[in-house]
Amino acid sequence: MKVVLVDNGSLEPAAHEGLRAAASALAAALRVDVEAVSWKHSDRIDPALLGSGPARTLAPWVRSQVSAGEREFLFVPFFISPQGAIGSALRGDLGRLQAETGGFEFSFAEGLADTPALAAIVADRIAEAASAHGLRRPAVVVVDHGGPSRASAEVRDRVAAGALAALGERVGTLRTASMESPQGAGFEHNRPLLADALRGLGAGDVIIAPLFLLPGRHAGPGGDLERIAADAEAASPGLRCRFTGLVGSHPAAIEALAASVAAVLRAGAVP
Repeated sequence: MKVVLVDNGSLEPAAHEGLRAAASALAAALRVDVEAVSWKHSDRIDPALLGSGPARTLAPWVRSQVSAGEREFLFVPFFISPQGAIGSALRGDLGRLQAETGGFEFSFAEGLADTPALAAIVADRIAEAASAHGLRRPAVVVVDHGGPSRASAEVRDRVAAGALAALGERVGTLRTASMESPQGAGFEHNRPLLADALRGLGAGDVIIAPLFLLPGRHAGPGGDLERIAADAEAASPGLRCRFTGLVGSHPAAIEALAASVAAVLRAGAVP
C-alpha cells in the first residue's frame, strides 16, 4: 500500500514545499513512508524552484505506480473539506484511472474536517494572533475559499462555531465569509464575501482566520486574502486587519491526520 498525502495543487512553489513538509512530518509520526502528490497544477512549477525535484500530480503518478505493480493506495486529504467539490472531483478522477489502468484499490483516511482538531486549531491560531498584536476581544472573520459546494460552507460554519465556543470572551464578534463565489443564484452559502464582511466592520481591529492549509495564490504573503484586506483598510482607514497563521502548519494538524491514518492501518490495511 502507498500512503499518499494529496492536496489540490498550486502553481506556487511554497504550497508544494508545504505539502512535502507535511508529508515528511506525517511519515515521521507514523514511521511509514508518505508520498506528497498534488491533484493538479503543481507539475507546472519550475523544478529549479523546488528543493527536492519536480512536483508530482495524481494521474501520471498513479499510472506510473500501477505500471510498477502497486495496487493499493491510501489517500490522506490535505484540503479542508473532503466532501466538497475538490474531494468529489478527486474521487471521480481516481475512478476513471481505475478503469484506464485495469484496476487498483484506493481508500481515504479521514481529513481534518472529520475531526474536532480543525476547530481547535482555528481557535488556537486566533488566540495566537490576538496575543501577538495585543488585542482584547477583537472581531474575527473565519474565511474559506468559497465555491459551488454547500458542504464546504457547512464545514466552515461548524468550525467557526467550535472556535467561538473555545474562545468565549477572548473575542468579540465572530463571523464567517468566503473569499469568492461563483456567479448566479444558488450560492448564498458563500455570503458574505470577505470584502463585504470587512466593509461591514467599518473600523477597529479584526483578525482574519483563513481556512486554508498552505500558502499560495490565495493565502499567505502577497495572496488574494491580503489584497482584499488591504483594499478594505484603504476604504476604511480606521480598520486594521491581522491574519492568523494557516491551518496546515499547526502541529495539531499533523497529529490529527496521523491518528486518522493509524486507525486505518490498525484496521488491517498495512503497507
